[in-house]
Parts: sequence; C-alpha cells; structure tokens
Amino acid sequence: METRVLSVNPREAKKKEAAKLRRIGQVPAVVYHKGEETISISVEEKVLEKLVHSSESHLIDLQYPDGKSMLSFIKDLQFDPVTDKVIHADFQLFSAEEVVEMEVPVHVEGECPGVKFGGGKIQIAAHTLTVKGKPQDIPEHISVDISNLGLGQTLHISELVLGSLQDKIKVIGEEDAPVVSIIAPRKEAEGATEEASTEA
Repeated sequence: METRVLSVNPREAKKKEAAKLRRIGQVPAVVYHKGEETISISVEEKVLEKLVHSSESHLIDLQYPDGKSMLSFIKDLQFDPVTDKVIHADFQLFSAEEVVEMEVPVHVEGECPGVKFGGGKIQIAAHTLTVKGKPQDIPEHISVDISNLGLGQTLHISELVLGSLQDKIKVIGEEDAPVVSIIAPRKEAEGATEEASTEA
C-alpha cells in the first residue's frame, strides 16, 4: 500500500476551536493508538479531501512542524450533512506487526456476460470493504472480477478471490453479504413480476 505524506499542526482541544479552524480551511482531527494519549491536530482541508476521495486506500505519514513523523491510517471521518465536506478525522497509529482493520475501496473488473449479452446492469452493494491484517499486507483496493457473472447473479464476500493475500488478510462481514450483483433490465424484471402474479 502506498504511503502519502500529510502535514499536520498540533492544536488545543478547546470549545469553539474546531469552528475557528474550519473557517480558515483547516479540519480538526485526532491521532490515537491503543494505550497512548490521544493527540489533537489540524490538517489542511483541501489536501485531506483529496486523500478521502481517492479511489485507493493509503497509509498516511503525519508530518509535524518540528520534523516528527508518525505512520497512520484514516480510521474514521465525519462529514457535514449539507456540504458533504470533511469536518473531523480520526487517524490511528500502528506498529509494524500490529493487526488492524481498514476500509478498502472495491474495484469492479472484467466484462460481464449478464451485461454484454443479457442487457443487465451492475449493482454494487459494497463500494468499500473492511479488511483485517497487517498494514503492509492490506491492498490499496479489492479487485472484484465479474467476468463470470450472468444475469440475476450475485458475488458474495465468501466468493472473493484474494490471490496471494488469501492467507494474509481477511474481509470482515457476513459470508453471504452481497458485493456486486447483475440485475435484470427494468422491463424484464417487471415482466417476471407480472408473470408470477398471474400464476398466483
């Protein structure tokens, strides 16, 4: 997984301080690690937004003004319900051998028979998946191959092919939880419903 550098500034966790920071284009955030004191920081909104809306997951190298550096990942985000801007972020530190849980984007790949020949549509049920493993083993994204999916078929978590990472990481979730489905065109789906009603 690629590491991105993010400049941060220490801040005081005071009332109204967060609102002041947001007005000048900064996002209040915290840095934590199990058994250690939580640190309050702020980061530049524009830079953070680019990381958040990337199609890949990254490790984040937090760079302080005094030259200190901490390796982390984004654990949680809060968004403004109106503007959808990031208004708070949680960064989790980790050690090299520590097992962590991270959200990883899903990339759908392959040409699907259910779409090409059946006129179906791809319905992505999980745009991200929670993956458990050592940070160096967690991929930037999870590739989901739909080249064998026909019309009306669904690929579930238990059917994901992780390749060389199969024994190194685990996708968290119910095994029968859907990841991506190929749904029938609306007219065909409506026809099947009407047919079922007639038979009843």
